[in-house]
Parts: sequence; structure tokens; C-alpha cells
Amino acid sequence: MKVIVICSGGMDSVALAHRIAVTQDLHALLSFDYGQRHLKELEYAAACARRLGVPHHVIDIASVGAALTGSALTDDIDVPDGHYAEDTMKLTVVPNRNAIMLAIAFGMAAAQKVDAVATAVHGGDHFIYPDCRPDFIDAFQQMQDRALDGYAQVELLTPYVLGSKADIAIDGAKFGTPFGETWSCYKGGELHCGRCGTCVERREAFDVAGVDDPTVYADPDFWRSATGKE
Repeated sequence: MKVIVICSGGMDSVALAHRIAVTQDLHALLSFDYGQRHLKELEYAAACARRLGVPHHVIDIASVGAALTGSALTDDIDVPDGHYAEDTMKLTVVPNRNAIMLAIAFGMAAAQKVDAVATAVHGGDHFIYPDCRPDFIDAFQQMQDRALDGYAQVELLTPYVLGSKADIAIDGAKFGTPFGETWSCYKGGELHCGRCGTCVERREAFDVAGVDDPTVYADPDFWRSATGKE
């Protein structure tokens, strides 16, 4: 099966790319510039593509992202610190982001005669991101089956959708993912901040998985108080 992987450059999508490179026919990595403040993540996606020897396509949808106002990832709003279970993390929602990206990815896959699009949504995303939930994935597949009826059949692969980020850490290690060459932090500084929701989730995932975390955090211990593990 020939597959396009949507790759942000974070640990989840890079782990998925390494998994697909071993288990399927990895056709390309697809990334999006939607005006995110942590744009440096795309450098890590590009490095992943070079490492796996596949093309890396970056689609500029910054003008679309500018219209999706109200998110700390795109607007001049402080990225909240803490765990994803906290209500403040809703500030990191970019409305319809995954739906928009997936629609573009499916169009590209259909045009290039690719069998599937893979995305690394996982169970930890379900709490605040509605377009990461299993019912959305099922509905999107049904919509695309109709949108491409008679032209192409493209499958949406979401191997992590019912799993945790710790499961991704374990799976990524299995397929040789260099986690030190991934970027998660929403603040986009020189180092992972260690305090934003995605940093806390990342650090916790490695701990739960029992997988070595090579990441250097500006605040390496905040995750313990944020997750109640002090």
C-alpha cells in the first residue's frame, strides 16, 4: 500500500512515518505551514523525509490559518502551561485544522494515485481536539469515499487513534524513531519549554512507556506537578 504520511515533525507523526516506512510503501511526507508559532517543527519533518529517503511536501495555508482566529498556536495569545486535561488547553485548538489538512492530503493522494493517507492522531488528543476522535475519523472516511467516488479510493490510516502517547513512544522505539530529532513544543523556543501541554504530555509518555527521553527541556521537572506525580 502506497502511503502519504501527514508529518508535523513531532514525535507522533515522525514515529508514524518510521512505522509506515517499514510496514508499507512510504510515498511522501506532507506538512503544513498554517502560521503556527512553532513553525520550526517543519525543519524536523524535513529531516525525517531526508532520513527516510522520500519527498517532503510543505503546503502553505497560512492565509487560511490566519482566518482561524482565537488559538494560542496562531494568535498573539500565551500558550498555556499544564496538562491537556485542564480546560485552559482549549486555547490550543485551531478550528477544523485536521479536517482541512486531511482534505488537502486526500486530494493529493487521489491525484498521485496513492492508496492511503496516514495521520498520527491518538487517544490523548480526544479530550480537547474533536477532529482527532474516532467518530470524526469514521465520518471523514465516509465523506471522502463520496467525494472521490468513481475517481479514486483512498484509505485513512490512523493506527494510534485508540492508543496513548505512551503507546506511540513504545511503537516508535520499535521502529527506530530518533525521538531526539522531533519537535513538539508549542512555544517554539530554542529548547522544549517543558511546561506547555504538549511538552508535559511528551515527557509523561516517555515515563509511562519506560522509553528513554532524549529531549532537553527548559523546565525538566514541571511535568511531575502538572500530572500529579510529585
